[in-house]
Amino acid sequence: MAEAVTAAGGKQDLLARDAEHLIHPIHSPSAVAGGHVWVRGHGARLVDADGREYVDALSGLWNVLAGHGRAELAEAAAAQMRELGYASGYAGSSNPRAIALAERLAELAYPSVNRFFLTSGGGESTDSCIKTARFYWKVRGKPDKTKVISRIWGYHGVTLAAMCATGMDAYWPMFEPRIPGFRHISSPYPYFYDAPPGRTKGEAAADELEAAILDEGPDTVAMFIAEPVQGAGGVIVPTDDYFPRIREICDRYEVLLVSDEVITGFGRTGTMFGLEHWGIEPDLLQFAKAITSGYIPLGGIGLSDRVAETLDGADPVWMHAYTYSAHPVSCAVALRNLDIIRDEGLPEQAADKGERLLSLLREAVGDHPHVGEVRGKGLMAGVEIVKDRSTRELFPAAEKVGPRVLAEMDARGVFSRVRGDVFVCAPPAVSTDADLEQIADALAAGLRAVLG
Repeated sequence: MAEAVTAAGGKQDLLARDAEHLIHPIHSPSAVAGGHVWVRGHGARLVDADGREYVDALSGLWNVLAGHGRAELAEAAAAQMRELGYASGYAGSSNPRAIALAERLAELAYPSVNRFFLTSGGGESTDSCIKTARFYWKVRGKPDKTKVISRIWGYHGVTLAAMCATGMDAYWPMFEPRIPGFRHISSPYPYFYDAPPGRTKGEAAADELEAAILDEGPDTVAMFIAEPVQGAGGVIVPTDDYFPRIREICDRYEVLLVSDEVITGFGRTGTMFGLEHWGIEPDLLQFAKAITSGYIPLGGIGLSDRVAETLDGADPVWMHAYTYSAHPVSCAVALRNLDIIRDEGLPEQAADKGERLLSLLREAVGDHPHVGEVRGKGLMAGVEIVKDRSTRELFPAAEKVGPRVLAEMDARGVFSRVRGDVFVCAPPAVSTDADLEQIADALAAGLRAVLG
């Protein structure tokens, strides 16, 4: 099969068939026509149908933490399929793999988070948290606490409710009106955030949550959702004083703190979960992506003991359900992947290699006149491309500087993404030094090609 698709004309035939019958996420016929058809993967590398090899600098979509070509994950799936391919996860039905996975998650997650509901991915997890928060407050006798506060540049998925929480306005216009009851505050974006006198950037950004809660009315706000490190929004790392103050504000006004760890969960930032960096715990935790390293769809939410106890004693029943919740094959793959994460020390590798990646990027492009900042946490890195680094002035969007740089990197064998003019990357934890060097070298060459 590999020889067939890499033969002359094979890729173009595949792309023509693709254009005839597939609709893609973020659909764009022009992107399809000039795109890739991935046929193989190994480690941090992908192979296109034309035979060219690329560094997968975004781990697929932030998810292939353990790298491509892990035969043990395929074997775990096959073994479970032979034994039990599917069974309902609705109350009254369970399976050994789901039970074992929940037990393992309780060992890994924040100490107060010990109960888990499983989904098929991140968007479903966001919707599950929103519904759980509303249910929780109704059971607690505060039915008006329904509103959701999130942040600009936050990404929480694009199912309808998740899209309303997502703070990237390009996802909204053609699907509006949005659901009422969603509000966005500023991102704690250290590069651009200007704090008033007497407040640090982290304190001032957190103050915006308190102001929004007071403006909406504390008795109407159910939850605040935030990524520990904003990923798709540009790898935005908050200052160390931000999340401790966020936790204080949520406690003061009885607002559930939801940690969206769809990207940061399971070691990507150098700790098992992202809020560990700041020593706080959430009320609800949501995850997906790296729990299976992307090999099979799986996500979920973790409930603090306080929230779980409320659900246990509730009447009426929590009427929330997905057909594929607790899917035995997904759970089997997750368990094997968590073994890999533990046995190979992937969080520790992410911490060490993340430092190496930042060092390489700063060495390669840190002095470029159009690079405003190189930042990151663990194996998440962002490079801010600006028109004027002294004033932080941005290029006009019409110039498409970021996409042009990305195209130059693609030509040099590095596949990743940009958010506007921010280059983002999050390579697998198994990346080699040569993989990381190729990312930095390709970015430097791409910047020179586009901006001199």
